[in-house]
Amino acid sequence: MASDQENSQDANAPDDTSEKEITRGITIMKSIIRDRDKAVTYNVNWNADNQLIGSNAAKLASYIGTLVRMHIPITATRWSNKELGSAKDKIWTEILRSFNIEDTTIRKKYILQLAGKRHRGWRTFLTNKYLKDKEKFFVEYDPEYPVKYAIFITEEEWVAFVAQRRDENFKKVSATNRERASTPTYAYKKGRLGYARLEEKILDETKSDATSLPPHVLWKEARVGKDGTVRDDVQHIYDECETLSQSISTAEDQENRSVLSRALNVPEYPGRVRGKGHGCTPTSLYKNPRRRNPSNQEVMETLQALQAQVLQLQKDNERYRCMEKCSSQLKETSEKASINCQNKFPEGISSCQLYLSSPTYRLVGKGKVHNTSGDLLHHRPLPDGHLKVSVDVVLDKDALLPIPDIVSETTFLRDAIGSFVAWPLDLIFIDDEVFAQGSQQLSQKIGSRQKNKRDLPVTSLPKKGAFVPRYQISLETLVDSSDMATAGAIRLLDMEEDIFRYSCTETIGKEDLEHIFRHQELGVGVIHTYIRFLYDNFMRGNDQLSNRFRFVSSSLVNKALICREPDSCREYLVKRFMASSTNNLYLWPYNSGCHWLLLAIDPLKEVVYFLNSIDGEWTNYPDMKQLVDTSIKVFRSQRQARVPRTKSSNITWIKVQCPLQRNGIDCGYFVMRFMREIINMNQIEIPITYFDEYKCAHYTRLQLEQIKEELCQYFIEKRLII
Repeated sequence: MASDQENSQDANAPDDTSEKEITRGITIMKSIIRDRDKAVTYNVNWNADNQLIGSNAAKLASYIGTLVRMHIPITATRWSNKELGSAKDKIWTEILRSFNIEDTTIRKKYILQLAGKRHRGWRTFLTNKYLKDKEKFFVEYDPEYPVKYAIFITEEEWVAFVAQRRDENFKKVSATNRERASTPTYAYKKGRLGYARLEEKILDETKSDATSLPPHVLWKEARVGKDGTVRDDVQHIYDECETLSQSISTAEDQENRSVLSRALNVPEYPGRVRGKGHGCTPTSLYKNPRRRNPSNQEVMETLQALQAQVLQLQKDNERYRCMEKCSSQLKETSEKASINCQNKFPEGISSCQLYLSSPTYRLVGKGKVHNTSGDLLHHRPLPDGHLKVSVDVVLDKDALLPIPDIVSETTFLRDAIGSFVAWPLDLIFIDDEVFAQGSQQLSQKIGSRQKNKRDLPVTSLPKKGAFVPRYQISLETLVDSSDMATAGAIRLLDMEEDIFRYSCTETIGKEDLEHIFRHQELGVGVIHTYIRFLYDNFMRGNDQLSNRFRFVSSSLVNKALICREPDSCREYLVKRFMASSTNNLYLWPYNSGCHWLLLAIDPLKEVVYFLNSIDGEWTNYPDMKQLVDTSIKVFRSQRQARVPRTKSSNITWIKVQCPLQRNGIDCGYFVMRFMREIINMNQIEIPITYFDEYKCAHYTRLQLEQIKEELCQYFIEKRLII
């Protein structure tokens, strides 16, 4: 092991006197400064675990303490505070001027961590000496300014430090730590020697060729008193470690818990090695580091590659599945050929527009649908759920047929112009006046109900012809031509404080837009974007609506947070309700983990309207119901409201008979339309049977497409993609 005599530059360095017993005064290490002026530096050594050892280790540790007291204020409560960065760099620079240490990240990290320990010890010393009595309890009188340490502490810093230490929270923590430290189970008995220098001492005395000792051996030696006796409980732990070390491999010791932590039956903290002291890590101890976690960039690259593979597999699978389905259906004889006529389409031949839903929901062509009883396709029965259409115009040259034509061996829509193909019912939109007539009747009905009210903006319904998602097509084109076409791209949408009672930024990712285009399940980012649309287009500048309707953030209150942080969820709801001076209706899209539903809460009347598009009961969501009930009761208490005893424990829950979805993905779209219709009706009370103007068993695809069009138009108008 290297010594100071081996360094010619340090030949004249004074002997290390840190081991001599001296009367402690103010440690300022003047000898180091004098030697530095003479260009004399000190060598330091490191053991196999990258810990500081050698004859100058104690000198460096004391010098670090001096530098900490000089450059770090005692009012600094967190060593990780970024504001201490320049002071830490100053400490490191001063150490390099007097000690021969490699200027590397690992050495700097070790030294600065040691400096952090010295800073905590310095603050603890001041607290015990000046703020506590002999029994270690805080004194009531104001302590005098420690003039002895005036070179390190200003009077202003002292006043602030005393105030910090007298904080009630700090006193509680201090009392807990004092009680825990007063009776340690296995007391450490080596003073300032430390594990690293203790290990060095043992290896020197035994003249061993080993470079390190097992943690449990050091742990035992650190608990041997001056008389050399070993307590029975310490010996028992050591013996158990010896037994375990014979049966547990190094890999098990590394990946799970060390033999010492197993014998002590205590948890192993990440990055910590018991029985080895400051600076020793699992990496330095086992010399076979644990597999590091991949970086965010590596995770994103892997995710992008997997997404590309999945997308390609989906395309291939969809194509082959359709071909197999067609082959099997056309081979079977069917007696249903005489009942192909579908009630949802006009009987006979009608102009239509043709859509596809994969890989994106889009308009791909135009033609004519033949809704005629007994109609056949190439002398064969039509597959269930399909109608025969003739293709006139192709708008997407790369579009595949939903069911390839095995007779003509046609797979692309462009090759089917002038011929007949089978097309799914839900992807055919009639180019007829039927939709326009229905829309006009609905508009007249709404107008008669709101004759004397201020009209609210309503997305125009189609006047003639099928609904064409123009904004959706435009937005999809913008996405494909922007950086949003790449996986991982995001856009940020500012949410004003008035919307959720706190300002925040909503993140919209490429996958969120794809969910809209493909009509897939929606995430919270899309739901919140639509809420911002409702606020901007309906409520901004309209005091009547903005004072009547408010929103609850799905990011702050959802299934996961209710289970993990119920107190914070309740606190947010109560603060949200406290803004109610008159009757307000709070619209809260609630995500149960796999399903969206809507709660409309009137906290003053203590009424909760429950709108669930799958016809479920609120009792199916006990955590959500308990949170709402508790929040309303706390709100009642804070506003000091008097409630009759018969109602004191009951909150009125009303299940609204709203439209129901017919699949497993439309819940998010239904919730957005519920919110729009509630605000559009401008009513605090929601009828149990829902609003007459919007009453129906199920929303049609057209009604959901209108919501998607509003979203896409809002994305374009806000220039979120460009």
